[in-house]
Amino acid sequence: MTRGLTLDDFVLAGIAVAAGLLVAFLSRTVLRWLAKHAKRTKWSGDDVVVDALRTVVPWAAIAAGGAAGAAVLPLTRAVQHTVNQSLTVLLIFAVTVSAARVIAGLVQTVTHARSGVAGSATIFVNITRVLVLALGFLVALQSIGVSIAPMLTALGVGGLAVALALQDTLANLFAGIHILASKTVQRGDYIRLSSGEEGYVEDINWRQTTVRALSNNLVVIPNGQLAKTNMTNFMRPEQMLTILVQVGVAYDSDLEQVERVTTEVVTEVMTEITGAVPDHEPAVRFHTFGDSRIGFTVILGVGEFSDQYRIKHEFIKRLHRRYRDEGIRIPAPTRTVALQQGAVVIPQQRTGDGIVQGGPPNALH
Repeated sequence: MTRGLTLDDFVLAGIAVAAGLLVAFLSRTVLRWLAKHAKRTKWSGDDVVVDALRTVVPWAAIAAGGAAGAAVLPLTRAVQHTVNQSLTVLLIFAVTVSAARVIAGLVQTVTHARSGVAGSATIFVNITRVLVLALGFLVALQSIGVSIAPMLTALGVGGLAVALALQDTLANLFAGIHILASKTVQRGDYIRLSSGEEGYVEDINWRQTTVRALSNNLVVIPNGQLAKTNMTNFMRPEQMLTILVQVGVAYDSDLEQVERVTTEVVTEVMTEITGAVPDHEPAVRFHTFGDSRIGFTVILGVGEFSDQYRIKHEFIKRLHRRYRDEGIRIPAPTRTVALQQGAVVIPQQRTGDGIVQGGPPNALH
């Protein structure tokens, strides 16, 4: 300290700190007003930017006021350096947190806007946030004079050991990245695994994929297992699909009438039932001479996978009622067993003494 502290020094330092606090308060108020207007726009990116500025701008004003207040005080060089480093670390921390929030928010906005990436794939958001925070931490250490080169070397060696210990976790991580990058699975897709699990994809994070079954239960599938198993995606390459319903009629039926009536029922279901495809062309294909019926397949169009159950339900009810009204029979499987009376006689056996042994004849009916 080159000279003693005076009242004027304290007054100037207090004015500088108060000015910083006032600017922080005013900026936060203005940014809060901007945030309300940003919510009215269609683009969600401005909401992310304004929300991040609400954090970094007030802290920057406070740090500037503290630095100005410290500058007017007759502090020694060592104390001044310590104060400046502390304020720098505080500012770097605020900027890092805000940058992580902005970048992660923009990544999430892009994933929502693009159909090729899972809309709520938190794996990309989490990785982005961690990378930005780690970079800010290294910059803060470098700013206070801590060499980060030995730390990076130690992290490299330690990272190798951690990678060997966390093989399954890292396998799930990279499997999740591969699933999203290949665009084979997205949020909202209905998938079915070869192991039997099926449902709508709710989210893909760094470790697992969450699937909501039709029973409204959540099925958690590790990304590594999802990447290795055979999977059917009922939403790709398009959401609409066709389903097959097997039907059979009696041999004495008029097949032209059967085809006409069935086509009319299909058209009725396609136009009246929610989830059906109104412009679907009815298709009836006879294919089998069965034991008791002529079998054919009816092809129905549905908007998405879960609609098939409701459409099948309505189609079978209406087709059964219409067949009954038209006199078309749907025979039940029958089998005729014919029993023929006969006799089985136990043959006589002759012994060495010429005596015949054996029981009386038996007849089986």
